[in-house]
Amino acid sequence: QVQLVESGGGLVQAGGSLRLSCAASGHTFSDYAMGWFRQAPGKERDLVAAISWSGGGTYYADSVKGRFAISRDNAKNTVYLQMNSLKPEDTAVYYCAADPLYPTVVAGAPDALDAWGQGTLVTISS
Repeated sequence: QVQLVESGGGLVQAGGSLRLSCAASGHTFSDYAMGWFRQAPGKERDLVAAISWSGGGTYYADSVKGRFAISRDNAKNTVYLQMNSLKPEDTAVYYCAADPLYPTVVAGAPDALDAWGQGTLVTISS
């Protein structure tokens, strides 16, 4: 099973930007589709963005379309989430997740995914 470690979270003012990274190890990274999820206090864990194993397919939640961009570098075993025009409602713990099947990641059911990172906190101040 792949192991995932997120980084890049922090405190940013509204309108600012952050780039999250998720480094994978322990398995062939390009075997996995990847997703970024987020969970705000008292809320469910929701899919933010997903990317296929090749990077040729991407998906975004409506709430982040046009502001966030997911990408991956299979040579570096890393997936990224560039977040721009951040809003206070983007505040959450952000998790990366992996699964061999891209449709499974896009379906966004947390219990179905193969591996998770520990999360990184993103706080957006108004």
